[in-house]
Amino acid sequence: MACKPTLLTIIINIITTLSFFLLINPTSSTSDCTDRWIYLRNLPSRFNIDLLTNCSDYQPFVDTFCQFLTNHGIGPKTHNNSQSWYRTDPNTLELMFHRRMLEYPCLTPDPDIANAVYLPYYSGLDALGYLYGLKANSGFEFGLDLFQFLQENEARIWDRNMGHDHFLVMSRPAWDFSQPVDNDPPTWGTSFLELPEFYNLTVLVPEGRFWPWQEQAIPYPTSFHPPSLGFFDSWIFRVKRSRRSALMLFAGGGGVASTSNIRKSIRDECENTNISNAISALYDKVCEIVECSNGICEHDPIKYMKPMLKASFCLQPPGDTPTRKSIFDAILAGCIPVFFEDRSAKSQYGWHLPEDEYGEFSVFIQKEEVVFKRLHIVDVLMGIPRSKVRRMRERVIELIPRVMFRRHASSMGLRARKDAFDIAIDGTLQRIKSRIYQHPDQ
Repeated sequence: MACKPTLLTIIINIITTLSFFLLINPTSSTSDCTDRWIYLRNLPSRFNIDLLTNCSDYQPFVDTFCQFLTNHGIGPKTHNNSQSWYRTDPNTLELMFHRRMLEYPCLTPDPDIANAVYLPYYSGLDALGYLYGLKANSGFEFGLDLFQFLQENEARIWDRNMGHDHFLVMSRPAWDFSQPVDNDPPTWGTSFLELPEFYNLTVLVPEGRFWPWQEQAIPYPTSFHPPSLGFFDSWIFRVKRSRRSALMLFAGGGGVASTSNIRKSIRDECENTNISNAISALYDKVCEIVECSNGICEHDPIKYMKPMLKASFCLQPPGDTPTRKSIFDAILAGCIPVFFEDRSAKSQYGWHLPEDEYGEFSVFIQKEEVVFKRLHIVDVLMGIPRSKVRRMRERVIELIPRVMFRRHASSMGLRARKDAFDIAIDGTLQRIKSRIYQHPDQ
């Protein structure tokens, strides 16, 4: 087993890399940067690096979280010989994104020519003290320190477009930042997105609300971060060759209580459906459940990726919130996602999963039909012609580059294929451009 890096080593490596790139990244001369210039705002360390030094104190992670900061946020390798697979924690998205921004070819040291301004604020980590810690009753103050800094330090950068050209990344769902400022007593969350000071800011989150103005949902980071085109192509080859021995799969928790809900209906159907002659001619089993209750799968992709490679359809029921990281794990495995409400993906990830193409790569079954009208998921899936299933899987595999975050410092060949980060940047620049055009005097 490889030695675990110390916290000091992790922080030194991060600071060294960030400083190195800030010093050497020149104005791009090899890329077409017209309308693509981004200024990386230099924030005090209390907004990013200092937050990493407290990683052992974060609730509810206690002392286990620090290890996931290694490799600039993609976490430790799943095993010593792994080149593409890591134990990635979704809460490190901000650190991963910051590291990738340092490789962006159109960074400019001049804010006056920038088309967008990136704020490297690790807000999701900073929010943990307000969500779980001693600051739980003062969430309405969260974010004010950042705004004060932006107003007191080179205020013209913010004032130029009143924040319309600024963006940042949050590693947690927008709901965690949407507590009304005047709630008394305070409820769950912080009030960052409810502060009038940040109404014009563009925020990238793994799950947005249903009236997005500030935020746009981007994929949850998975554990797959290939360093080169060769490793990427090798995975695609494996996905295409994988034998799909199970009709459907559910990887997750919940659904064990007596209350009727979609997860309970899925478990009941999986446990009580016998394999018919029609199914046995195509599959070895009807349904497989990968038990992931209490977070036991969160940092162990082997537990769910291997079964997903063997399943034809992967069920994606909503849980505490509509979206799931499992959606993107399934796509990586070439497993056709089955959705039960539009808010799980279709109304969220429009930049990465084209909204008008969902019928080409996914199945939609209204959850109420399953829970209250006893519609059998098996019957719906078996009713899809085999030729269409093959076309859907081919389309799912085509989407893999769009939902993965390749490893930082990856090969030039792999960089030529846009990944989730690249698509997020394209969408952000386009959104900011349209906002400034609509509000030229603000």
